[in-house]
Amino acid sequence: MRLMVNADNTQSTGKRDMAGLLKTHGILPTQQRLLIARTLFDRDQHLSADQVMSQVNDSRDRVSKATVYNTLGLFASKGLVREVIVDPSRVFYDTNTSDHHHFYNIDTGELRDIDATMVRINSLPDLPEGTVAAGVNVIIRISNAGKQPHQA
Repeated sequence: MRLMVNADNTQSTGKRDMAGLLKTHGILPTQQRLLIARTLFDRDQHLSADQVMSQVNDSRDRVSKATVYNTLGLFASKGLVREVIVDPSRVFYDTNTSDHHHFYNIDTGELRDIDATMVRINSLPDLPEGTVAAGVNVIIRISNAGKQPHQA
């Protein structure tokens, strides 16, 4: 399945022209960006920059590490993907940009979606003066049963 942007700018799955998707979000569809977009939006998934680079470079085309990182940053800033920072050295790019949360398995490195309605937050602390809440992202770290969790 591929990501689609409907007339009302919402996203759904189905077949979509990647160049049109990028143009809709104000992104010039270069060959490298199109390769990265096809890799990302093949289905809803969570990929690191290294995983994207590996999958893109499995084809006959080559994309540099800098281009992958820059393109993922651009896609995130334009709202095409969501950056999920699970720890300072591990960032995933999530093609599901709807409101939701995550399970992160510290043993396997797998990131899985949690429907937003499954997590309830009753209140937030007072926000600093002059700010508004831009969102709440919950990451629940899990480990495989029978293993001692890593200490943070």
